[in-house]
Amino acid sequence: MPEDNIVPSVAKNSLNFRWLILMAWRDSRRNRSRLFLFVSSIILGIAAIVAIYSFEYNLRQDIDSQAKSLLGADMVIETNKAVKEDIRPVLMALGDERSEERTFASMIYFPKNQGTRLVNVRALQGAYPYYGSIETSPAGAGTSFRDSRSALVDKTLMLQFDAKVGDSVKVGELSFRIAGVLNKAPGQTGFSASVAPIVYIPLRYLEQTGLSQKGSRINYNFYFKFAENVNVDLLADKLEPRLEKAEMDAETVESHKEDTGRSFEDMTEFLALVGFVALLLGCIGVASAIHIYIREKINTIAVLRCLGVSSKQAFIIYLIQIMGIGLIGSVIGAIVGTLIQQFLPLVLADFLPLEITVAISWAAITQGLLLGLVISILFALLPLVSVRNISPLNTLRISFQETSLFKDPVKWLVYLLIVFFVFAFTYLQMDSFRKTIYFTGGVLLAFLILSALAYLMMWLARKFFPSSWSYLWRQGFANLFRPNNQTLILVVSIGLGTAFICTLFFVQGILINRVTMSSSQNQPNMVLFDIQGEQRQAVRQLTQSMSLPVIQEVPIVNMRMTEIKGRNAASFKNDSTARGARRALDREYRVTYRDSLSDSEKITEGKWTGRAGQGQPVYVSLEDGFARRIDVKIGDKLTFNVQGTPMETVVGSIRKVDWNRIQTNFLLIFPAGVLEDAPQFHVLLTKVPSNEVSAKYQRAVVKTFPNISMIDLGLVLSVLDEILTKMGFVIRFMAAFSIITGLIVLIASVLISKYQRIKESVLLRTLGASRKQILIITALEYFFLGALAAGAGIVLALLASWGLAKFSFETTFAPEMLPVLVLFVLISSLTVLIGLFNSRGVLNKPPLEVLRSEV
Repeated sequence: MPEDNIVPSVAKNSLNFRWLILMAWRDSRRNRSRLFLFVSSIILGIAAIVAIYSFEYNLRQDIDSQAKSLLGADMVIETNKAVKEDIRPVLMALGDERSEERTFASMIYFPKNQGTRLVNVRALQGAYPYYGSIETSPAGAGTSFRDSRSALVDKTLMLQFDAKVGDSVKVGELSFRIAGVLNKAPGQTGFSASVAPIVYIPLRYLEQTGLSQKGSRINYNFYFKFAENVNVDLLADKLEPRLEKAEMDAETVESHKEDTGRSFEDMTEFLALVGFVALLLGCIGVASAIHIYIREKINTIAVLRCLGVSSKQAFIIYLIQIMGIGLIGSVIGAIVGTLIQQFLPLVLADFLPLEITVAISWAAITQGLLLGLVISILFALLPLVSVRNISPLNTLRISFQETSLFKDPVKWLVYLLIVFFVFAFTYLQMDSFRKTIYFTGGVLLAFLILSALAYLMMWLARKFFPSSWSYLWRQGFANLFRPNNQTLILVVSIGLGTAFICTLFFVQGILINRVTMSSSQNQPNMVLFDIQGEQRQAVRQLTQSMSLPVIQEVPIVNMRMTEIKGRNAASFKNDSTARGARRALDREYRVTYRDSLSDSEKITEGKWTGRAGQGQPVYVSLEDGFARRIDVKIGDKLTFNVQGTPMETVVGSIRKVDWNRIQTNFLLIFPAGVLEDAPQFHVLLTKVPSNEVSAKYQRAVVKTFPNISMIDLGLVLSVLDEILTKMGFVIRFMAAFSIITGLIVLIASVLISKYQRIKESVLLRTLGASRKQILIITALEYFFLGALAAGAGIVLALLASWGLAKFSFETTFAPEMLPVLVLFVLISSLTVLIGLFNSRGVLNKPPLEVLRSEV
């Protein structure tokens, strides 16, 4: 209650901030514990934001400081074609030191246990890396293997095939002694090691392996070290015209630094948005808590109004309280976030090619404090604006009716400010207007769906109230829709957190199922590629001799696209609207030719041409998505460089391709009668019935045809599962912020509802209800709440996952429900336990004592 000597000063100065701050402090004395409970909802959201921002700042600094060791040289020049003789003298004249490397995919063979595996072979010559090192066990193996016929084998392969240093490994037609275990190559991540484990061999032995043949798909890398006074970026710019003509690309430390930073932007962007969702969940808790807090303060505000305090002053008093408590919550969140940041490099270790230092980022902390303060004020404004409508007559009235949304335009303004803030924050993270609209729309849609489900559940509970149930069940069920119920807040907060976890689980299942389905029935599960023309018949005979079917045999021709509708790469260079065309002209294509469509293809536009007519244009067929990306239609002209020979074509048809099948699908298909004489290799697809037959078949092929590489679908499944597990752990780690925030909101909401339910419980106790009966009513109420919240989240996850399966992955959706049911039971039980724990004060004390202490 304000002192008498303060009231006159209020009349004289309508905005006496010193008095307003004093009143905010005095009024909060009895309710500070509740205010701290309210703001606890945003602590983890702020912690997530601060942790991710700190990680991002440290990552940028580490990329800057470790860029040279990531690249291993001052400049790298690379190409996927054999180096032309006219450019080789230029390369040999560059740098003070130079190294050469050739990389390609190939099968290797372990004679010790007859194991085979597709790997990334790197044939190296020179002292590369000039910065950093090839990390091996023993430590000196990274250098010594170059002096003899030795190899470095990735640690994952050593473990998989139980190989030891000193054993032999066969690469192509040549055996190498394993000189050491490769722990890490420059720029390598744990993620890339799972997908394509590396094997190093000396370059001078490459020809003897028999793997460097005409038509082999080899990448050529040249590494250079320059003196410190050389401007490497300027030199790269001068070399660009000559390198472009030779179909080569140059990368420097600076350009690699930019590319590396850009590649991690998506990851930090995703993590920041997940943290932001956790913060939004917490803010919903703040809005709900402040709503109830203000209802409890109606009499106090009415008394202040009787003493001459204006509605504006009353509003500011409680706004000051929210600002103060929001700042305290943000500070706590920033401290927690700084601690969490210590563990993020460990969580993300498999995705990072560099060592991440852990340092306090004051910029991230400042951003977190400002974000927490602004967002807590914005969400608190929703219930806070009602303070303006409390009149002195409320000292006499029994209840206070809030002004509806349509009668109070200020509430519309607050809603618009919240949406604008979400949009602005998302845009700062994504720097893309389209992505921002998608994310903001997705968040709003999720909240609206969950809110609609909550209102629907309350309406159904009221409409179809189970009158035949026992009194205790009816009482617990009725609490879902009675005044001061917590149904909406819990369904939204816990539901969204549950939806995160379930959607992740469903998507992982969709991806695994998509690949697994492709191996069912008579679909191929083994792919052989790099088959040379003279080996084609022998490979077919070997396959059939092991009673395996030759499901598909396809010729592959490498080529580049040089013109789209008469425009070359230079004309698209500064055209910001032709991103797809620029990319299309900057890559190599592996195309085939045939006279008929496969069963996974369907013509959607134009007319299929199976064989080129004599003297007629060459009509090619494009995949529909590729055609859209490069903006071409039926009749448009495309020009190709078929390994030195220019060829003009016309778009004759556009196809829809079913990419779900494990078979050779192509962006471009030529008609028969055009490419038969071009240099080419072949791909063969077969189906093996078991792992034993697969291993036997792979050993036979590798021994007889060491240049041929093989993809085993069983290995693809295991690698995919490993990748998804690693990605899933990171996503679950971040989703945990939302789940825990939801639980904090749950605890806060239960505590708040405790204050609302006290009079009701005391009344029941006074009327003769036993502790057991009140306990059952409370348990049932929170069971229904937990079940509805978890159920709403699972429903949302099912809808989202079904949409992804149908429209994005284009596959069937058959979710595994047992883990989902376990999560449902877990969340429901946790809600009941928290509800009972927080209600113990009412149950363990006499009614009169409870009324004296709480009311």
